[in-house]
Amino acid sequence: MLTKNDFFVEVGSFQKSKEGMGSPGDVFYSSRTEDGQRTICILADGLGSGIKANVLATLTSTMAMNYIKSDIDLKRASEIIMATLPVCSVRKVGYSTFTIVDVSYEGRVRIIEYDNPCCLLLRNGRKIELERSSHRIDAGSAGQRELKYTSFDAVKGDKLFFCSDGVTQSGMGTDSMPLGWTSQGAEEYITAQLGGLESVSARKLARRIVERALKNDGNKAKDDISAAVISFRHPRRTLVITGPPYNQSNDGLLASKFEEFSGRKLVCGGTTARIIANQTKRDVKIDLSWTDPYIPPASKMEGAELVTEGTVTLSRALELLKSRGEIDPPAKNPAEKLVEYLLESDSIHFIVGTKINEAHQDPNLPASLDIRRNMLREIVDTLNNKHLKSSDMELI
Repeated sequence: MLTKNDFFVEVGSFQKSKEGMGSPGDVFYSSRTEDGQRTICILADGLGSGIKANVLATLTSTMAMNYIKSDIDLKRASEIIMATLPVCSVRKVGYSTFTIVDVSYEGRVRIIEYDNPCCLLLRNGRKIELERSSHRIDAGSAGQRELKYTSFDAVKGDKLFFCSDGVTQSGMGTDSMPLGWTSQGAEEYITAQLGGLESVSARKLARRIVERALKNDGNKAKDDISAAVISFRHPRRTLVITGPPYNQSNDGLLASKFEEFSGRKLVCGGTTARIIANQTKRDVKIDLSWTDPYIPPASKMEGAELVTEGTVTLSRALELLKSRGEIDPPAKNPAEKLVEYLLESDSIHFIVGTKINEAHQDPNLPASLDIRRNMLREIVDTLNNKHLKSSDMELI
């Protein structure tokens, strides 16, 4: 989401399930309202681990997301959730803890926290103390429960970190951390090691926190470990060009759009790359550093971060964006590298040539069913709705 102050709200998360559990007991949801005016993030930690915890955390996060999207007040939504959640008959505690973050188009950030570790705000690499107010509610058979509420106006460069207790309690019982990493230990690590990394994406920052917590546990997670980061910064812009123009007379226009764009430039398609190379007097050379039996090799061209084959690579990239949306570095083929670049970007502009590739298209079908065009529409939709990017598509 791009705010009225012209900074982008980037959301990233990473998690590791408890050792031996196939399903995480923590759930992280992020979504943008239909009008694009708010970004909502929810981290819920279900009691225990495994499927039962996942179901409870999913219930909590789904309820919270639906209430807040329906413009129910943040505090009121939290009260309803607390009153609705089942209570452990033994421990007399709610079956899920949660953190809810609501970011408006104006850059106003509102946070509700219930029993999760407190959020950490870094500004210019330094911790900013957030003024929290306590809000006690009647949670039925669970008795009185305390919610913490805070709000602030974000400025460009701010980073907001929040996590489950699998992070702060990691390492518990070890000689070096008998009481666990603790909130203070995690905050000190984040401030010292991550606060000044302006060029690192939010998802990579979240991953580093989880990997450090996992290391505290001897690389065998003793609990579900989750971290999320919201970064407020100047948007990273990327251009993706794929497919030749419908009219050959527009080859020069396509090349000029490539030349004039300020930001990262990616080219998908051999014919597309040759058109740009011919128009700009560049060379295209095959890059055999990736050897994947299913994905065609990439190429190298001056001015482009990545040059790939077209339809096969884009199809695989779409699968990755829909399923995982997280690439374990280093990228193993051009499709993974393409996804890595897309996820590191905020504003993505696709220029799609509309000339039909007869090799991939039944000539008896109408042009509106062009495989490449429809695939790109799906990629744009996935980037915007699943990964909260600001992407659009231009036909040429």
